[in-house]
Amino acid sequence: MLVSVIIPAYNEEKTIRQVLDNVQALPIEKQLIVVNDGSTDETYTILEEIKSECEITVVHHEQNRGKGYAIRSGIPFVKGSSVVIQDADMELCPKDVLHLVELLENENVEVVYGSRFLNGRGNAKLHNYIANRILATYTNILYGCRITDESTGYKAFSSKLITALNLTCEGFEFCPEVTAKILRGGYTIYEVPVSYFPRSKKEGKKLRFLSDGLFAAWTLLKYRFMSASNIFKDEV
Repeated sequence: MLVSVIIPAYNEEKTIRQVLDNVQALPIEKQLIVVNDGSTDETYTILEEIKSECEITVVHHEQNRGKGYAIRSGIPFVKGSSVVIQDADMELCPKDVLHLVELLENENVEVVYGSRFLNGRGNAKLHNYIANRILATYTNILYGCRITDESTGYKAFSSKLITALNLTCEGFEFCPEVTAKILRGGYTIYEVPVSYFPRSKKEGKKLRFLSDGLFAAWTLLKYRFMSASNIFKDEV
């Protein structure tokens, strides 16, 4: 099974090469799609160097548009039967991609999330753990599901499903939008545990704890009551 790995990157000069090396080392058939989302550091230069050394697809944005837009920019290049979203930092361990892909190979599984909290708090700071548990519980109440980590950076989909979704996200609302539309579409989100090594804002973390969390909650609420005709581009 060919796995297309979409990697949105914005100012990740410190980690992008390490991430790509780790993903390339995975013992699976894979396609790497990196979207440089208007980086102002050396990310562009590093990606051009790597592109000359190995076979990867690189998409450059002239301006920073946001994580959601970057992921959407990568989807048209997908060639695999499944798609994994991989962040360009090392907060999550690329080896865990194998667990997501393994579960996705099951006939009735279309979506797999890598949960940082399936086995407890792990390395997460207490306030981060509490906020994410609240968001997951909120999602479960709204959609009648049972997930433990709505905002995880590791999300895997069948290509048929992710390319059919009518996504409009620009920034970090990719996570709540894709979650909402998948659940509204009647699909089950499966989870596997993944390792988590959080970084600080000083180290490059870009997620804003309060504003992004509130926006995620609003996005989940909005799509819960939206017209079902807006979930898919066409019928899956």
